[in-house]
Amino acid sequence: MKLRNGEQVFRSVCRSCHGGCGVLVFVKDGKVVRVKGDPASPMNKGWMCVKGVMTPEIANHPDRLRKPLRRKGERGSGQWESISWDEVLGEITSRLDKFRKEFGPESIALGQGTGRHHYMHVVRFANALGTPNWYEPGLAQCFIPRITVSNLTYGGFVVGDYYGEVSPKCILFWGHNPLVSGPDGELSISVKRALDKGALGIAVDPRRSETGKYCQQWLPIRPGTDAALALAMIHVIIKENIYDAEFVEKWTTGFDELKKHVEPFTPAWAEAITWIPSSDIIKAAKTYALNKPAVLEWGLGIEQNPNSLQTVRAVAILRGLTGNVDIPGGDILGMNIIRSYPTLKDKLPEGMLKKRLGAENFKLLGGWRAFMPSAHIPTLFRAMRTGEPYRVRALLIFGGNPLTTVANSKEVYESLLKLDLLVVTDLFMTPTAAIADYVLPAALWPEVEQVIGYPLVVENIVMAQQKITQVGECRQDEWIIDEMSRRLNLPGSEESLEDVMNYQLEPLGITYQKLKEQTFIHPPHEYKKFERNGFRTPSKKIELYCRTLERMGYDPLPTYKEPPESPVKTPELAKEFPYVLTTGSRRKEFFQSEHRQIPSLRKRRPYPQVEMHPEVASLHGIKHGDWVIVTSPRGSIRMKALVTEDIHPRVINVEHAWWFPEKSAPEYGVWESNANMLTNNAPPYDPAFGSYQLRGLLCRVEKEVK
Repeated sequence: MKLRNGEQVFRSVCRSCHGGCGVLVFVKDGKVVRVKGDPASPMNKGWMCVKGVMTPEIANHPDRLRKPLRRKGERGSGQWESISWDEVLGEITSRLDKFRKEFGPESIALGQGTGRHHYMHVVRFANALGTPNWYEPGLAQCFIPRITVSNLTYGGFVVGDYYGEVSPKCILFWGHNPLVSGPDGELSISVKRALDKGALGIAVDPRRSETGKYCQQWLPIRPGTDAALALAMIHVIIKENIYDAEFVEKWTTGFDELKKHVEPFTPAWAEAITWIPSSDIIKAAKTYALNKPAVLEWGLGIEQNPNSLQTVRAVAILRGLTGNVDIPGGDILGMNIIRSYPTLKDKLPEGMLKKRLGAENFKLLGGWRAFMPSAHIPTLFRAMRTGEPYRVRALLIFGGNPLTTVANSKEVYESLLKLDLLVVTDLFMTPTAAIADYVLPAALWPEVEQVIGYPLVVENIVMAQQKITQVGECRQDEWIIDEMSRRLNLPGSEESLEDVMNYQLEPLGITYQKLKEQTFIHPPHEYKKFERNGFRTPSKKIELYCRTLERMGYDPLPTYKEPPESPVKTPELAKEFPYVLTTGSRRKEFFQSEHRQIPSLRKRRPYPQVEMHPEVASLHGIKHGDWVIVTSPRGSIRMKALVTEDIHPRVINVEHAWWFPEKSAPEYGVWESNANMLTNNAPPYDPAFGSYQLRGLLCRVEKEVK
């Protein structure tokens, strides 16, 4: 549609974060000039966050990469020369072909950032290329444990039902701050509207987050002890006989084993571990169990520890006990209205599964039972750095900045410098891109075509993102991948991206071109699907006692394990580092490590912040706004003090993924305020996923002395 002032209006889907907001994009003279929420979208109904509103500033930023670049000087020298797409793709694929022929395809690794349009296409490329070694900074640390545990326990992934006629009466937010993070189509505004309608909120979080401030109850938990709290809540719900007895009898298996298992896990036992008063644990358990329908919003905070599998399992069981699965206003199983992305899993050469780094040790991350089989990140980067068990020689990164988003940044840096070939595709020059051999200019979401089911994994609604503009020589990541695939004559290279999208849409009887005209398809949700065919588990029931895990050698009932670095496990270390550190807080202006160079966003959040309680600040002579040094056993960073009572007095919280685009290349201040200078990627790892400890670490704070 064309307006009187010469602007054209297009309907699409915003992807300034994980995405999901339907939008109206206004274009004039080939440029995006403004973006606003689409009132017709069933997802956001006209709402937009500040990142989406500032899309024109991102799209038209003068520092955007606009041409392919080839390194001229030494790696990290900042000397580049422009090169044509034909040349750059020819040079990269020639080197990739050489590596796979001389050293095997496993010598090539693929990496990417989180929640982007190209996510599954990168997996497809890895399988076609023949390498088992691809990664994304989350996976074992974010989302995959929740998906896997949901599949094992309920036979499918679940999300909160905010779109039907029945609203939740209670929302239990566990390690999740959706009013800021809004992941994968599970939008912030939907949660906010449910709370505004009167849903009772319970926040399990060491800090009273933006979401927690809307809640009636806040449980300031010691980071890393979530399994203990969940087990105690299960204990209360069973002992007080407030579970859904009819649902449990008919639709779950293993209740008797679970009941006996949780007898020792009393609220008093959990209080000593979690620092949450037993009376508050009892109150939270009763509130959740007695206010049905209820939603349990869980976040990555429960996955970032070496007890990831059992922590997520313990939390997941709460839904089954209370019968809040696939009912109106509860946690609903997906409709899965489109086909899964064709990742060419069958094209991975025979024997490559055994060569996947970490697969032998971490079956639910890299083995054949894994939801999305991938490499174990510490093992992969060690292979780059040391050649053990074999040398990884090349890494292609699509929309990722591992120097800020992967644990132990110094070790990541050493690993990247050991590579024979590093290629980075991104919107802007980043600290990671600055040490690459080739940097390729990526397309922003208004320059991208995609079909996506939302919320992710459940796919209850399908939406079309359409290419609206073109900036410089920027190209969609899928286009870059397909061009390389054709040059390497890989399986599936004869198929276009549109072919792939049409394949996904075929069950709906619609093509991508037709979907673009409609923007979205949102069929009525079918509840209680289990009443027709049971749950998609071996028992056809919710598996409180999981025999599949038992057969794999894992505990069939959830357990608690003390974090390896903690006041309890390492008391001598705690004398030097007396506070408990949590490292993953987000801010609504940024998405992971993105948008620090956008003036209107950076103005709202100019500095990295460390949150601490007034008692801590007073003890160390720190005032609000002071520069503070935060030190862990692995390193130190500096941040500005945010002194607040909205955090447990013994916990320190630092913001995630900071770097400074305004500072000089190639480092861009990446070592100054980067939370991953403090984190740990060392064992012990979760035995199923290989997850490592990013929460509940130890630290100290002191005022910076100039």
